[in-house]
Amino acid sequence: MTTKVSIIPAGRIEQSIYLIRGHRVMLDRDLAALYGVETGNLNKAVKRNPDRFPTDFMFQLTREEAESLRFQFGSLKRGQHFKYLPCVFTEQGVAMLSSVLNSRRAVQVNIAIMRVFVRSREMISNNKELAAKLADLERKIEGHGKDIQNLFSAIRQLMTPPEPPRRQIGFHVRND
Repeated sequence: MTTKVSIIPAGRIEQSIYLIRGHRVMLDRDLAALYGVETGNLNKAVKRNPDRFPTDFMFQLTREEAESLRFQFGSLKRGQHFKYLPCVFTEQGVAMLSSVLNSRRAVQVNIAIMRVFVRSREMISNNKELAAKLADLERKIEGHGKDIQNLFSAIRQLMTPPEPPRRQIGFHVRND
């Protein structure tokens, strides 16, 4: 089986994923750019198929959320302001877009996006495992701090050479 090179670099997709309301999502305008369609056309296709996009697949941002995103982008270029409140798509919503947008490019872009979501989910899982192991190790050595310090102190004492006995000065009386 041959693997095809993705038409979209993974880094570009990763930069388009945001954490909003506890979900990893992508903005409608970023998805439209990846699919090579106008944002309005993407949203029209979604509105024609409302049953395919429940609120856990796609939701519209509040004005506050949109403003917060706008500040994250820094200074927006001309035409990159939010005329309408953007819609965002969760991983499942992005997968559903492939059934609504019926083009060869849409399928290829969807595959690339799904691979990025899966890879990021695996990284999060690995980080959770590592954090759990670290917490377990911290619990195990928590009460041993003083013991370890005492052990190092004893090792240092053993490592220092003994001082040679001093010769006493003055008159000494022998008790024979």
